[in-house]
Amino acid sequence: MSTSPIHPVILCGGNGTRLWPVSRKSMPKQFARLNGEHSLLQQTLLRLEDAGCGAPVLVSNEEHRFTVGAQAEEIGITERNVVIEPEARNTAAAICAAAEVIARTDTQALMLVAPSDHAIGDVLKFSAAIAQGAEAAREGHIVTFGIVPDRAATGYGYIELDGRKGISDSAQDYLRFVEKPDAATAQTMVKEGNFLWNAGIFLATVETFRAAFGKHAPDLRAAVRASVRGARTDLDFLRLGADFAKAPSISFDVAVMEKEAGKVVPMQANWSDLGSWKSLWLQAPHDEDGVATRGACHALDCSDTLLFSQDNGIELVGIGLKNIAAVATRDAVIVTDLDASQSVSKIVPMLRAEGCRQAETFARCERPWGHYEALSLGHRFQVKSIVVKPGGQLSLQSHVHRSEHWVVVEGTATVTVGRKEQILSENESVYIPLGEIHRLANHGKVPLQLIEVQTGAYLGEDDIVRYEDIYERA
Repeated sequence: MSTSPIHPVILCGGNGTRLWPVSRKSMPKQFARLNGEHSLLQQTLLRLEDAGCGAPVLVSNEEHRFTVGAQAEEIGITERNVVIEPEARNTAAAICAAAEVIARTDTQALMLVAPSDHAIGDVLKFSAAIAQGAEAAREGHIVTFGIVPDRAATGYGYIELDGRKGISDSAQDYLRFVEKPDAATAQTMVKEGNFLWNAGIFLATVETFRAAFGKHAPDLRAAVRASVRGARTDLDFLRLGADFAKAPSISFDVAVMEKEAGKVVPMQANWSDLGSWKSLWLQAPHDEDGVATRGACHALDCSDTLLFSQDNGIELVGIGLKNIAAVATRDAVIVTDLDASQSVSKIVPMLRAEGCRQAETFARCERPWGHYEALSLGHRFQVKSIVVKPGGQLSLQSHVHRSEHWVVVEGTATVTVGRKEQILSENESVYIPLGEIHRLANHGKVPLQLIEVQTGAYLGEDDIVRYEDIYERA
């Protein structure tokens, strides 16, 4: 029997619309600190480490690859493999790719697939469930994990068990997967007592996963295998080949599990997919009136309410609220009835259609070298705060439509303008003429902060011509 550690595969995709405005396409909820000092991705990494798993494989997209690496690094997860999808093709292709990557070194290893954006309050019970599932997985089954429901939730898929056997404490057969039900159907299923919530967590040997794809989704497997054969190393990442885009966009449940005679392990570990503001309220600590707060918030005469301020500079005050979620970020506020919070994702396309920047992006944008934040935007000018971490540097670049003025406020900057390189300290500045090739770097040991003033006819982020880049974005 294999005693090698379980290989965790963490799926880091998602559009980030259900918890808008804290979660957005540019920085979805798995990277946000919603319920503690760590992001949901970091909580997932630490939880799997506590469960005895080995080095993780993280499946990410192009846009978030550096965020994935940075958040893992921040909590000391230095041994990892970040696999980049050329484009999103749903969970089946992502899981298939991870299995093919791991198979290059160990086909008999156990592989545990987990979303990056779920919350699990009881890590000990989670670890015990994984240990139970491992026994069935080593026998050649694909094991999924079902949550014993405590309410008739309509936001989750369900797994039906044999009603004559009920819910056991170990791996058991399931009858079928059920899509998200309406309220009446959910109430009936929970009352019957033989349905579990589908947690979207899967465990099997690498070879069992590969065989299941070959049996149930051969076209998908062929495209993914070709993309793995064509993969190339890019810095610390493994970039899948272009054939990945030929894989059908389909969930793992539909592609494999609905056709596979697998096993399910029931689990009671205070699990939530945090798919709505109500689910976050249900998971959060409450006062005696059912009020949950996070950040700079105050409540007066409120009950069964969530107040969430992402920015400590914004005081959020609720008075006389009942069954309400009020959420404030630096550039957006949402107020919703908790029972209607499942519909938050519907507002994002409306905002996008109106050209509202807040629909998908934040004022603060993360980059591999640090981050920048828009402070002011007007006709023909923009002011930004830029922070470059030690060792970070922007690409060697030029702009077609704008000039820039940099003022150092903290740290030391190494600035290249044309053929000239100079060192700037606090309160020193430099002017970058339109069209001039330039670069900014921080060779010091402390973060570099500067204020950038842009002027010109067009100030979009796509007005960048890159010539060299240590992050291989040129």
